[in-house]
Amino acid sequence: MLHDIDPGLLADGQRDGLTTAEAADRRERHGANDILPPMPSGVWRLLAASLSDPMLWFLVVSAGLFALVGERSEAVVLLVAIAPLFGMDAFLHGRTQTSTAALAARLADTAEVVRDGVRRSIDSRGLVPGDRVLVSAGNWVPADGVLMAGDAIQLDESALTGESLPVRKQPLSDGGPAGNTVTDCHWLSAGTRLLTGEATLLVAATGAATLYGELARSAQAVARAATPLQRAIRRLTAVLLAVALALCVLLAVVRLWQGFGLVDAVLAAITLAVAALPEEFPLVFAAFLGVGVYRLARRRALVRRAVAVENIGRVTCICTDKTGTLTEGRVQLSHVVPAAGVARERLLRAAAGASGPDTGDPVDAAIAALAGSVAAVVTFPFSEARRRQVGLVDSTDGRYAVMKGAPETVLARCVLTADAAVAWRERIAALAAEGHKMLACAERRVASDAIAEPDDGYAFLGLLAFEDPLRAGVADAVAAARRHGIRVIMLTGDHPATAVAIATELGLGEGRPSVREGDAVVADDAPLPDVVARCLPAQKLVLVQRLQGRGERVAVTGDGINDVPAIRAADVGIAMGERGTRAAREAAAIVLLDDDFSTLVRAVAEGRQLFANLRASFAFLLVVHIPLVLTAALLPLAGQPLPYLPVVIVLLELAIHPLALLAFQQAAGDTPSSSAPGGTRIFRRGQVAWLLGGGLLATLAVTSGWFMRIGEGVGPARATVAGLLIALAVGCAAGLTGLRGALTRRVIAAVAAGGFGSLLWPPAAALLNVAAAGAEAIVPFAAMALAATVLGTMLRGRPVPWHR
Repeated sequence: MLHDIDPGLLADGQRDGLTTAEAADRRERHGANDILPPMPSGVWRLLAASLSDPMLWFLVVSAGLFALVGERSEAVVLLVAIAPLFGMDAFLHGRTQTSTAALAARLADTAEVVRDGVRRSIDSRGLVPGDRVLVSAGNWVPADGVLMAGDAIQLDESALTGESLPVRKQPLSDGGPAGNTVTDCHWLSAGTRLLTGEATLLVAATGAATLYGELARSAQAVARAATPLQRAIRRLTAVLLAVALALCVLLAVVRLWQGFGLVDAVLAAITLAVAALPEEFPLVFAAFLGVGVYRLARRRALVRRAVAVENIGRVTCICTDKTGTLTEGRVQLSHVVPAAGVARERLLRAAAGASGPDTGDPVDAAIAALAGSVAAVVTFPFSEARRRQVGLVDSTDGRYAVMKGAPETVLARCVLTADAAVAWRERIAALAAEGHKMLACAERRVASDAIAEPDDGYAFLGLLAFEDPLRAGVADAVAAARRHGIRVIMLTGDHPATAVAIATELGLGEGRPSVREGDAVVADDAPLPDVVARCLPAQKLVLVQRLQGRGERVAVTGDGINDVPAIRAADVGIAMGERGTRAAREAAAIVLLDDDFSTLVRAVAEGRQLFANLRASFAFLLVVHIPLVLTAALLPLAGQPLPYLPVVIVLLELAIHPLALLAFQQAAGDTPSSSAPGGTRIFRRGQVAWLLGGGLLATLAVTSGWFMRIGEGVGPARATVAGLLIALAVGCAAGLTGLRGALTRRVIAAVAAGGFGSLLWPPAAALLNVAAAGAEAIVPFAAMALAATVLGTMLRGRPVPWHR
């Protein structure tokens, strides 16, 4: 990769830093080194996010409508329901701020800079192009720039690339770059961390001009559209509102025309409005989001935007990083391959002797974990030109020069037969194809007082193979995703051979994964592979957009700033909680607290179960409201007395509201779905037919109950239709939930006892301004409850409970 640089800056690099006046002038021209834009205050950010929620405004408007029709209790209930929405947003905002605070240090707060010929510490926001910055091992790089000086420089670029292995960098040669570009081996990027050495950085770009800033801007360019469920609820509520208002006006006009008087007409319209206004739907949706946030948090998936609870259940494809998500994100010495006649301990001791003490190099740390520390009298460090490290170590039988390095470099300095060299190269190729990083080791005896590095004459000791091991259980999670109809695509910067080895171990492509390189994937419309190797940040974004264009619901995992555009464009962007950068967390809708792919698969299963529960709640509401609204409108239109008084409507709503929320008491994963909810509809066509059919049959049953009792008077008829609706609600809830869970059974029993008791017990019926239904109503109530249970069971897609 090439990086543009102003040739005039190179002249600054040859000086002993800028002057204070020059720095001030450049600060005016280039602005502050704000790589991450300042975050707005927590209160205002929370308020803005909450006010942008359409469900909040729907609750406000609905409450206003209820207040206008005189139902102040319903208006108060709706306004009170706003508080949990604000509370949930505040909770999520606080959790997110806490989880990201520790990662703010990934961008250096201070920088050691040379100004006026003097080394001083300044706020990193004050850096400007041309500054000469000194970065010590373990510190974060504060801006983009060119490495001008430093020995054995190794960089942790996982924040940019997602890859865990260190990257070696070289100082810019005295001859300077070719033209106005420098190669990636001379370039240090903001947000990366220096592992070894002390680097002298010539700042070339600050703030928004850095790679970090460019990625942040591209992420902001991706708009967030309303989710399918939000659009479906808007359509549903709009239709119900329109129908309710039209019926209310029609009913008032007809009652006046029938001669019932103004009071009766207004009362009929108000009663119908209270019955028909669909306030339960946003309330159930709010409960769906709240329960989903809680349950996903128990799965160690922190939800930053509540609508992700819906989208996670719709996921059909997961594009996942390899390092840190599928793997553990650490270097492990996995294979020690000694040469014939060489003891394992001898090979490890040589490797330890050729490793620098406390270098911060994860490869050296992995060697030390097995071999311990071996002190060298003299060390000749690794460099890109040498590609080897040599140490002189003393042993009981004299002094030895021990070497570790790139296999081809070590082999060239060893005494080996031609056949042996060929055999070792084949072994090296085989291990590399399995996804390992390879080092070779050698040694030779030197004089007891030697302090010079011998160039050749070494005896080959063997190979060390390193890997980033797979996380425990991740292969099982990939298999579970496949069983649930979820496609998994691994995105990695690795060589294709390495990527295939890891994907095969994971079980991608049923053990025969297809692999293509990133530039080939975005260049044509060929079928997408199981693995995208050498995948660049821009290619991840294109891949997500291609998948979405094919109708896939895409989840993208990432931990670096390079992942931000793809995370934002995805249907569900998921950041890593342990390794993730602040940019990735801020862009993501969900943060995995344990960085584990298995957690993600469990979260998708949880989301599907929650969506099924939401669908069950909406089905319940429609089945119960269809006969309530139709009888409240049709009977008065037919010239009958009002079947429901406002106080009876309140009783019915008190029964309907808690029953509608019972679906969310079901345990996630009870009936894992093999397919995601698709499209923008809440219900499939077959389910709509069942809902309409069941609602119309229930309407017929309630209407029949009215005419069977109206001869005895309005009071018994009103008590009968109210009891039939309560029986419908209780039975349907029992069928939809399968009576699972003690809480479910207690709530249904309480609603049944309270509702039927109020209508059958004369003193309670008198308070409702109706006559007691009488013992003769018990049989119709029971028949309605039984039929509703069967209907609810069919809507849920489960067998009848007593046939299990």
